[in-house]
Amino acid sequence: MTSRRALQLAVLLAICVPIGAGGAGVIFGSRFTGMEAASLLQDSHFRYLSGLLLGIGIAFGLMIPSMERETSAFRMLTAIVFCGGLARLAGLLAMGAPPAPMMFGLAMELCVTPALRVWQASVARHAKVPATATGA
Repeated sequence: MTSRRALQLAVLLAICVPIGAGGAGVIFGSRFTGMEAASLLQDSHFRYLSGLLLGIGIAFGLMIPSMERETSAFRMLTAIVFCGGLARLAGLLAMGAPPAPMMFGLAMELCVTPALRVWQASVARHAKVPATATGA
């Protein structure tokens, strides 16, 4: 298996998390986490953020066929996910450790996503695709 194909498979597996969690959050709202929203405002915000998560997963998925040409978009999405992980880490430091599923999310955001970013850059470099390529 080539590094490109392995990366495509890894991204395909990784996007199951944001697509699954984001989709469930859109459909079920905060009940997806096992708790009821205290207000319509909280439920609306939870569903909105879940929609963003779903959209991020879909965007990563759309890049899979031409992964080696998607460096700029891949870099931007991984930066967005990493920023979300930093926010989750700030919450952990301020409030304590969240339940295991949230810790899994933290590991995905701060460890797996940056590793995929480095891997994608390597695949693009070996394919001799300029770093500024957009895949368009």
